[in-house]
Amino acid sequence: ALVGLCVSLLLAMALSEACPPSCSCKSLGDMKGLHVDCSSRGLREVPALPTDTKMLYLQNNSLTTLPPGALDSLSSLEEVQMFDNPWNCDCNILYLKLWLEDVSAPSLANVRCASPAPMRMKPLVQLTGNELGVCKRLLPITCLEFFWQDLTLIAEAIITLILAAWALKFSKKLVCQIKLSRYNARGYLLGRRTSKTY
Repeated sequence: ALVGLCVSLLLAMALSEACPPSCSCKSLGDMKGLHVDCSSRGLREVPALPTDTKMLYLQNNSLTTLPPGALDSLSSLEEVQMFDNPWNCDCNILYLKLWLEDVSAPSLANVRCASPAPMRMKPLVQLTGNELGVCKRLLPITCLEFFWQDLTLIAEAIITLILAAWALKFSKKLVCQIKLSRYNARGYLLGRRTSKTY
C-alpha cells in the first residue's frame, strides 16, 4: 500500500510539473495521456502545454491569435475546444485554421471571428484567403526559400544548356576547320607531288 501511495504521489508530482499553472491537468489513466483544461481562465495566449495532451480545452478565454507552430508538438491530441474566444481573423489566423482542419474539423466549425468588423461572428471554417486581408507574405518563409532555390537551379540548368549547345556548335566548327585544313594540306601536298613529277 505504501509503494502504491508513493507511485501515485510521484505521478501527481510529475503531472503538476508538466501542467501549466494557469490550467488543470488530469491523467487519463489507461489512455496514456492528459486531459488539460485551460478554459475560462482569461488567457491571452496559449501556455506551454505538455506534449502528451490528449484532450485540450481552451474555450472561453481572451485568445485573439495563435503563433505559427504553437501547437505542433501536441502529436497525440484527440480532442480540442477553442470556441468563445475573441479571435482576430486576419492573416495571422491562418495557422489556427489549417491546424484545426488537420486536428479537429468539428472544433473548427465552432470557432468564430470577433474582429475585424466585417468578419464578426463569421465561422473561421468559412473564411477564404480573400477575406483574410492582404498579407505581406502569402507564402511562409520556407516556401519562398524553396521557390528561390528552385528558380536558381532552373536558371543554372538553362545557362549550362546554352553553354553546352554553344560548345557543341563551336566544336563542330573546329572539327570542320581541322578536316578542311587537313584536306587542303593533303591537296596541297598532292599538288606539289604531281607538279614535281612533271
